[in-house]
Formats: sequence, C-alpha cells, structure tokens
Amino acid sequence: MTATAPLHEVTKEPALFDSILELIRRTSTILPDDVVRAVTAARKNEAEGSNADVALNVIGCNIGLAKESSLPLCQDTGTILFFVHTPVGYDQIEFEETATEAVRAATKKGYLRQNSVDSVTGKNTGDNTGPGSPVFHFQQWREPYVEVKLMLKGGGCENMNAQYSLPDAKLGGRDLKGVENAILDCILNAQGQGCGPGILGVCIGGDRGTGYAYAKEQLLRELDDTNTDPLLADLEARIVEKANQSGIGPMGFGGNTTLLACKIGKQNRLPASYFVSIAYMCWAYRRRGAQLDRNGQVTEWLY
Repeated sequence: MTATAPLHEVTKEPALFDSILELIRRTSTILPDDVVRAVTAARKNEAEGSNADVALNVIGCNIGLAKESSLPLCQDTGTILFFVHTPVGYDQIEFEETATEAVRAATKKGYLRQNSVDSVTGKNTGDNTGPGSPVFHFQQWREPYVEVKLMLKGGGCENMNAQYSLPDAKLGGRDLKGVENAILDCILNAQGQGCGPGILGVCIGGDRGTGYAYAKEQLLRELDDTNTDPLLADLEARIVEKANQSGIGPMGFGGNTTLLACKIGKQNRLPASYFVSIAYMCWAYRRRGAQLDRNGQVTEWLY
C-alpha cells in the first residue's frame, strides 16, 4: 500500500511526531548493531591490504562518522518504507499524516536528502513527499501498542532487485534447487553494483506484487537470526556460502565477502505460477524500529 498525506500542517499527537522524527534520524545515521558486527567480522575474512579489506575499512569509517556527526550514512537516503502494526481501532490515517509531516521535517533538518522526484517531469518535490512517498504498510494486531519499523532502501540496491518465474531452462524447475539457482543468478548479475556486500530478502511464491513486498519484509529480520523453517534455513546458509565463494567481493573489488546474509520467506501461490522475488539491500542496511504507546511515546527501541 502506498499513500500520500495531505499537505496541511499536522499538530495532533506531538509525541508521535517527535518519536517518528527521531526514528528517521536514527535509521538514516546509525547502522544497527547486528549490521555493524557483520561488517566488522567480514574484515577478518579478507587479506590485509587487499581491495576488499580497504573497501570494508572505508565502509567502517563511514559508519562511525555518520553516527558521530548524525549525518546520513549515504547520499541516497532511499525509498522511505514504514511497516506499522497497530491495535484495533487505532487511527492509521492520523499516523500516516503525522509520519509524512515528520518526513518533511527530517528532510529540512538534513536527516534525509531530497530524493523524491516526479516520475514524468523529473522535478524534485524538495521534501521527500509526493505520490507513493513515503510508503506505508499497515497491519492490525491484537497487541495494545504500536510497532513501527522503518527501512531506507537506496536506489542502487533497488536496481539490483530481480524476479524469476520457474521453471526456467537455464535455472531449473519448481523446486528449491531452481530457487537456489535463481538467487545465485541474481547475485552474479549484480556483480559490484548495488553497493555490496549485500543482504538479500527473498520470497518464494506469491504473485508478482506480493512477492516483492514480502521479500522486502524479510529484510526486517536480524542478520544473526535463524529461519524457523529448517529447509529455508539450510538454503539461506548455502546461498551465503556459495555467494562468498564467487570472488565478487565488496563493491565488486574481489574478495570473500559478497553477501552478509540471505533471508528467505515463502507465500502460497497459484498452481500456474512459481515466482522467486529478490530484494537486494546494500551494506548501508538502514532499518530500525520502535514500540509506541497509544499517545506516540517510545516505550522501546528495536534493533
């Protein structure tokens, strides 16, 4: 679901506005601990002084400087994706209006760069809002609090997304081997593009639209978690192992770290279709979240 809030000034629930503004700042400028640990560990797998080692060192320096200066981790602050769970009866319209106003304020403060342009004229809206920006995915649940997760997904890695329809003469049939070959083909085609080392979110099944949406949801998982489905857990590990034997390496400079993680989910499909949808994320794996009370106050930061 995508929507755009009205352009009127939002004054309701100031605590909610402040919480979302801070969530945007943290997401744009501070990489989550699990990602920092993965990048740091990757350096141990590269030869000292190699191109891969230098690339990861530069990435590490960038992570530190962004956090210290509260500046965006990347010049492309990306598509702004909100994933929101709300209690039954909660005003989702007000949340959307308030969050959109927070995006405008975050852009003015420099937490977000002016990245949203009209797709026909190319004109920059100047505040990261417009048709389809920001993006909201709402779900109700029976918990008494709101959970909001924010992902900033850059254009370079978004360009490396891929979707396959199986069977494929080159990749195989409608089975996990075919899925594995499709994912590896995506990695091979990406090479150094998309600002690797990358993280993949994958959906097996669904339709063309829900497949991509659910693939992005897999990127909300933590890097060091384990898939609850043993078959998919094995596939995730196998993909990372084979990708890191490809020699592509960070930024395509060669080396042993092409992927930091692969997260795979599945959805039911029609018998006539078998899609494998892959959302490629760059090293600037910007996703954070918060639990909020009904007044919008943060009760717990996530990640």
